[in-house]
Amino acid sequence: MERASTRKEGEAEKMSGKEQVHIQLFHKWDTTEIAINDPGLKNVISLKPAVIPVTFGRHEHKRLKKAEVNIVERLANKMMHFGKKYAKNTGRMGGKKARMLNIVKTAFEIIHLETGKNPVELLVRAIENSSPNEDTTRIVYGGVVYHVSVDVAPLRRVDLALRFIAEGVRESTYSSPQAIEEALAKEIILASNNDMASHAVKKKNEQERIAMASR
Repeated sequence: MERASTRKEGEAEKMSGKEQVHIQLFHKWDTTEIAINDPGLKNVISLKPAVIPVTFGRHEHKRLKKAEVNIVERLANKMMHFGKKYAKNTGRMGGKKARMLNIVKTAFEIIHLETGKNPVELLVRAIENSSPNEDTTRIVYGGVVYHVSVDVAPLRRVDLALRFIAEGVRESTYSSPQAIEEALAKEIILASNNDMASHAVKKKNEQERIAMASR
């Protein structure tokens, strides 16, 4: 009995002395030390450590739980869905999750080769630079429709930024020999630098300009 107890104590000491497992995205990219500079987006951009960012839609029927989904998975989901029109969701415009995650992984490798930086950090910067703060909505007053400026909720800001990035990739690769991985890497790099050549940054500025004119 004494030997068994000492053996258990030794195993417990070994377990307590073990280092914590360091989880990296795709076994390559660390997301634990990435800082979110925009204070309005800190609670809606999830950098939860995961090797393969797949949650199998567990958040689907829970309100606002989308904010807890890893931001890389949300990007992959947006890349699979380019709009509500039938032509934008079928055939080659639709995609499988595993295929899209491989595309994102390859794009991240291209970003790292070109910039030498963590691609997840550049994705966060791209979202910060392409998420609009203002939008317009319609109100009816006396039978007349008016467009008025409104603030955008943080969760919708991230959704719009990811949508703009996905649209930029689709437009640059449609009927073009450019690979989708290269287009995604280019769009993220340009948006992270707040470059006007980025489709996402242009869409953000255009939306805010229209909202400012509707104040």
